[in-house]
Amino acid sequence: MLLPAKSEVARQLRHYRAWERSMLASPTDVAVRTTFEDSGYTLCVLMGKRCAREAADAAERYLRTNLLTHAQERTERLSPTGHKTPSGAA
Repeated sequence: MLLPAKSEVARQLRHYRAWERSMLASPTDVAVRTTFEDSGYTLCVLMGKRCAREAADAAERYLRTNLLTHAQERTERLSPTGHKTPSGAA
């Protein structure tokens, strides 16, 4: 499994959070909103998530863990078919 460099994840997460604050301060500014959405998309691609909020959460978890722990957590959440399984199910 390929994992993104932690330095890049940290950089993109900082970028996303900065634009999030700007967007919340100026919600009607189209340029700010567009840049915020673009930064969310980048984080989604980097973290393999469909939602920017999930991607930001995943990035924060990833930055708190080591590579082995992250890979194990990701593997445990997926069944052999690649679908998420309920907690405790095989």
